[in-house]
Amino acid sequence: MQTRVVFPGTFDPITLGHLDLVARAARLFDEVIVAVAMSPGKRPLFQLDERVALAQAACRPFANVRVEGFSGLLVDFARQVQANVLVRGVRTTMDFEYEAQLAAMYRRLLPQLEILFLPPAEEHAFVASSLIREIALHGGEVDQFVPPEVARAIRLKLTPSSQH
Repeated sequence: MQTRVVFPGTFDPITLGHLDLVARAARLFDEVIVAVAMSPGKRPLFQLDERVALAQAACRPFANVRVEGFSGLLVDFARQVQANVLVRGVRTTMDFEYEAQLAAMYRRLLPQLEILFLPPAEEHAFVASSLIREIALHGGEVDQFVPPEVARAIRLKLTPSSQH
């Protein structure tokens, strides 16, 4: 039986921490679907199609990884793509508490879906997309936290002439 996993998130933007988890999941499972959530409530910097394109570029080195955008319930997406496992990254105890609550809800909605929590590699434990956006909005360098194509996209997005 093939194991297809979903690694969901807003990925606004996708970071090296996310890619560390993608690489580890790609080694553990037959197929990894990076599921980019629409998440309009989070007021993302990048539109869904932009986040999908950036994630696709960043995940290109992984032969068994594909990227798809989705809206609606994550469990509906997991059911649609016939995923057996949901991979979630947890950096802190606060992340774990929130994710454990979500996991319990997911199990009620889709009992056959297993949830796997993966901690990030130590060097990425503090990296969060929200922090990357904050640094970039204030003119800080984010190159050490994101893939090169993402750093370029952030600079283009935040250049005053591109906001007209």
